[in-house]
Amino acid sequence: MFVLDSRLQQDSLVLGDFPLSRVLLSKDANYPWFILVPRREGVSELFDLSTDEQAQLWKETTYLAEVLKDEFAGDKMNVATLGNVVSQMHMHVIVRRHGDAAWPAPVWGKVPAIEYGPGQVDAIRQRLRARLDDQYQEA
Repeated sequence: MFVLDSRLQQDSLVLGDFPLSRVLLSKDANYPWFILVPRREGVSELFDLSTDEQAQLWKETTYLAEVLKDEFAGDKMNVATLGNVVSQMHMHVIVRRHGDAAWPAPVWGKVPAIEYGPGQVDAIRQRLRARLDDQYQEA
């Protein structure tokens, strides 16, 4: 049974689901920072997924990145799997802009996280709802 890692639960908000992945929003409002987590038990590495699931994760990742780059006027998309702290397989999809809080450095640990203000998360949900296709189901 799929259970979201407690650190991901603590540091992010559940937005919805693609066919394979749970879609999360990082609680750091410095950047439009999304996380995809394959809803599979015991998966810590990309190669733990079947070949078809790997292809599906990449399809969901690139689709989300393309939508986010356009929707949030990104200059560059950062897409990464690290898992040094959270071993559960997850894919970061981060919209980067020239002049953002960490530019051009990586986002991890560069500046303190900023909480979202009232209504900001709902606004992000509405923006995604308007842009993502029927493969996405909002939570």
